[in-house]
Amino acid sequence: MRSFLPSRAPLAAAVRPSRRVLLAAGAGGLLAASCAPGETEDDAPRSRPSPQAEEVARGLRKLERQHSARVGVFARNMRTGTTLVHRADERFPLCSTWKPLAVAAVLAGRGKGAGKSDGGDGAGDGGEALLDARVRYSEDDLEEHSPVTGTREHLDHGMTLGQLCDAAVRQSDNTAANLLLRQLDGPAGVTRFCRSLDDRVTRLDRWETELNSAEPGRTEDTTSPRAVARTYARLVLGDALEPPQRRRLTDWLKRNTTGDDSLRAGLPEGWSIGEKTGSGAYGTNNDVGVAWAGKDRTPVILAVYTTKHSAGAEPDYPLIAAATRLLCPSLV
Repeated sequence: MRSFLPSRAPLAAAVRPSRRVLLAAGAGGLLAASCAPGETEDDAPRSRPSPQAEEVARGLRKLERQHSARVGVFARNMRTGTTLVHRADERFPLCSTWKPLAVAAVLAGRGKGAGKSDGGDGAGDGGEALLDARVRYSEDDLEEHSPVTGTREHLDHGMTLGQLCDAAVRQSDNTAANLLLRQLDGPAGVTRFCRSLDDRVTRLDRWETELNSAEPGRTEDTTSPRAVARTYARLVLGDALEPPQRRRLTDWLKRNTTGDDSLRAGLPEGWSIGEKTGSGAYGTNNDVGVAWAGKDRTPVILAVYTTKHSAGAEPDYPLIAAATRLLCPSLV
């Protein structure tokens, strides 16, 4: 059995082979922008320019200098269309922010029930019968940081697909996430699901925990803040999932246990959020989700992705919180 890794440690162990591809990255400054009609789920109106856009831009550049990091941001008020971006089209390592995408694919009926499942044929329909199907696994399947799947009870009796989804999102359990990938024919299944949502950027190529190696210039296992934020918005606010599955995914994101020091730490009082964090080597630290602002519950999508230049750098949670504090007042 592989040793467990604390939830915030960089994950860089190579466990499965991958293919090499060329880097395709964009560039971005920070601005207030509008979205094309139909780009988001609630058909938000064209944005109004934010008078604080340049101030936020200066603040983010200062944070990059202070933390010796590269910071990517996409943030959008879904009601007014006000948008702030910074390096929004540059590629950043996904790390664990891919896990809700795999869960959504299972909820959408993309799973094929491969391997060690019983209690059903595994042909996913996104319904309760699928989520009740039990998946068996062994100690040989365990990856670093498996706080749920690594318990004796679950090793002895297996877990349902619903339990695996919960563990992957709320606890960032790596073994649970890999068991879900088996249902999707591997990492490429997540990429295909993203393409079905018109996300042409996000890609998953490797399994946990190899995908967290996060080397600069790597295209494998990456996304851009703009692409991943829009995809999360489609899943949580749009019609990419049927209402029962959308509510289930949103509930898991809201009850995520790994994000208290990231986006949540920077939100104004009275805001709530459903989000997913990710961390890896090179000080990579990400958080993406949907927040609801104030009493009128205005939906705001937030994606803050950060990475550094040294392989041994630690994830920088205060950096994400500080970036969030800069963004939120300019979005409502």
